[in-house]
Amino acid sequence: MSDEKKAIFGRRDFLRKVGIGTVGAGATLATPLVGSAQADSENNDDKRKARYKESDHVKAYYRVNRYPA
Repeated sequence: MSDEKKAIFGRRDFLRKVGIGTVGAGATLATPLVGSAQADSENNDDKRKARYKESDHVKAYYRVNRYPA
């Protein structure tokens, strides 16, 4: 019975150490990926301009899918 307890604790210790190592590696890798936040560079006129343009490929999509013109 003592052999079974040693085996169980051995596996648990191993899994704990692997889990701690994984968390530490994840924190180390995630830290350089975080960049600083930047403010929006658009002025009010750029924010209000029309962005949707009905180009030829959009018109072809509407025609093929039978959307009313």
